[in-house]
Amino acid sequence: MKNLVILGSTGSIGVNALDIVADHPDKYRVVALTAGNNIDLLHEQIRSFRPEIVAVLSESQARDLRHRLGPQGPEVLSGVQGLVFCATHDAADMVVSAIVGAAGLVPTMAAIEACKDVALANKETLVCAGSLVMSRALEKEVRIFPVDSEHSAIFQSLEGHRRHDVRRLILTASGGPFRNRSLAELSHVTPGDALNHPNWEMGRKVTIDSATMMNKGLEVIEAHWLFDLPAERIDVHIHPQSIVHSMVEYIDGAVIAQMGVPDMRTPIAYALSYPERLPLKIPALDLCELGKLTFEKPDQQKFPCLKLAYDALREGGSAPAVLNAANEVAVEAFLKGEISFLNISRIITSVLELPREDGIEHIDDVLRVDRWARTRARRVISEIS
Repeated sequence: MKNLVILGSTGSIGVNALDIVADHPDKYRVVALTAGNNIDLLHEQIRSFRPEIVAVLSESQARDLRHRLGPQGPEVLSGVQGLVFCATHDAADMVVSAIVGAAGLVPTMAAIEACKDVALANKETLVCAGSLVMSRALEKEVRIFPVDSEHSAIFQSLEGHRRHDVRRLILTASGGPFRNRSLAELSHVTPGDALNHPNWEMGRKVTIDSATMMNKGLEVIEAHWLFDLPAERIDVHIHPQSIVHSMVEYIDGAVIAQMGVPDMRTPIAYALSYPERLPLKIPALDLCELGKLTFEKPDQQKFPCLKLAYDALREGGSAPAVLNAANEVAVEAFLKGEISFLNISRIITSVLELPREDGIEHIDDVLRVDRWARTRARRVISEIS
């Protein structure tokens, strides 16, 4: 029996993880849950999975939840301290890090410090603090299992092979809802258009990142830290069918790919059960019915966020943290209708070009840079709105 903490239980990754737990009650027990603003769903999850501790964003939400649960309910905490308390639960064997955005960094790092294995869906943790996270995980002998479908595919395609035989990694991308839109058309798209992803059901922020291809850029940075390869050996291919989840090319020309229907339960389950595989209620892949698989190069003129991520990775230092923070603020502004779709990349570029302190030696440095970039991004937005 593996004891799990799920950070971000009401998001798409958290919900899918709990579906797996529900289907395999002999293998997993939930000891702690955390959520953002969806208190109604969290309440249902608590009743179903009976965690010992839960945490929410604000104390007012915590009071509301305590009232609903009554005296027989679990301990309810709030704020960052509550997230950290859950992430470091004494009984936990693994922490599923599924909080969206930089907010997941502190509790994920706390889990590593507490020697908990991590199933990592929060890519921003490695984007903002990859060097700190990976070095600390090594020191603490903590395993980090990728949950993103692309990184799980790379992880699986590396199994049984020597790392020094790898020529390059190939991350696949669906191309999002705007793959066939012209640059002129992109100037008029709405948040509703951008949220209409053709293949995957994801949260709002991640779906917008997919539309701008920033999501793939963040994944390039994450892949660099997970698999210890430079930007020059990490490529991106547009693959509209989302069947090949990513590939590894070896020095002898062999290419190993991981394939499957687009369903996040597969990579989540592999992270939870490694090295075993769980039987899942997922349709079989029928390649004959699918007919064909296609690939194309990303258009960096239409999707400049991908290039911005590569540039930030090559620059290093605080650049990836600045990239991530500016993007989060810009995406939020787009969803609120304050800026246009094309202005997302322009705002990120403007913030990256500002002079800044560059040293990242401690988690506090990352948080300082994150606050600085968010303030600057909001200032840029106010100037163009």
